[in-house]
Amino acid sequence: MSDKATRVLLVDDETGFTDVMCKRLSRRNMSVRTAGGGSEAIQILRNEDFDVALLDLKMEDMSGIEVLQIFKKMVPEMPVIMLTGHGSEEAAREGMQQGAFDYLLKPCDFEQLLAKIRSATKQ
Repeated sequence: MSDKATRVLLVDDETGFTDVMCKRLSRRNMSVRTAGGGSEAIQILRNEDFDVALLDLKMEDMSGIEVLQIFKKMVPEMPVIMLTGHGSEEAAREGMQQGAFDYLLKPCDFEQLLAKIRSATKQ
């Protein structure tokens, strides 16, 4: 594994979740930028590069599917891992059809999430 930190864009409107995940991922040599919603994430992605995005499916301002579609137009090669905690596996599967790398159900096992990030970034 390289010494360079993996750049992660974490998009979720649950600040408690993003705070905890940011801390845990940062301890694993990841540089994490958080966004509280889809429009904020799109603004961030316009100005910064990321190796992978973790994207919640259910947010107040935009659906995760809408954000995924925009991400895929902006940076087609960036892998997106969708997170869903509302039993909406069907929407997660739709995300896969729209180009998401994979999805996990929240709350997800942290080691499983790390494995998905490593797989997506080929580390």
